[in-house]
Amino acid sequence: MELRDYFRILRQRGWIILLVMVLTAVAALGFSKLQTPIYKARVRLSVMPARADFGLKEATKDLLTNFVLNIKTHRMANRVIERAQLDMSSYDLLEKIEVKAEPSSFSIEIAAKDPDPSVAIQIAQTMAEIFESDREEWNQRQDKRDRIDVHIVDDARDAPLFRPKLLMNTVAGAILGALIGLLIVYLLEWLEADILRTPQVVERTINVPVLGSIPASTEHATRSTHKSQRSAP
Repeated sequence: MELRDYFRILRQRGWIILLVMVLTAVAALGFSKLQTPIYKARVRLSVMPARADFGLKEATKDLLTNFVLNIKTHRMANRVIERAQLDMSSYDLLEKIEVKAEPSSFSIEIAAKDPDPSVAIQIAQTMAEIFESDREEWNQRQDKRDRIDVHIVDDARDAPLFRPKLLMNTVAGAILGALIGLLIVYLLEWLEADILRTPQVVERTINVPVLGSIPASTEHATRSTHKSQRSAP
């Protein structure tokens, strides 16, 4: 196919692509608005050894995984529920939290998700405070040179919208619609691939000059003849 053939296809069937894009984008936006908004709050904890010793630093990195394990327990969840006076079970709370260790920065991030942004902030902040208090109590029983200090770097001040992402979902819906529209146009062109629409296409196909063509219909031919007769002197 030549470049002008592509332009012809876009001119004749481009509306199909645009229509499907609009429909899928609107559908994606509508589906997103039907979802319950979920908000996510984050708290970051710094975990640093008491001295700049290579062995103690490596031990601290290894302990980060254990710290994450201790945070994500029903025991910890029940303590958070009791202190924050939350109306949920430990199973519900554990489904709302994400805890991950970052050895490169000697830190732990606690994130909580909830339809109520204030509840998400309360869960994340309370859990971080309890863990910080537990580590401080543990440090009091250790030699000062062997302590691993844990403290909150930044409190959970806000809980931005986590999902749904209206703009992202709408754009993704439009892109999907464009792909579906292109597929529909491709199928339509494939079904009509054997139709030779213009003399130029016929010449390229059979490599023989076209000397004449049959009118599209008898009615069209009759109108053309009448028009020629009226214009004749």
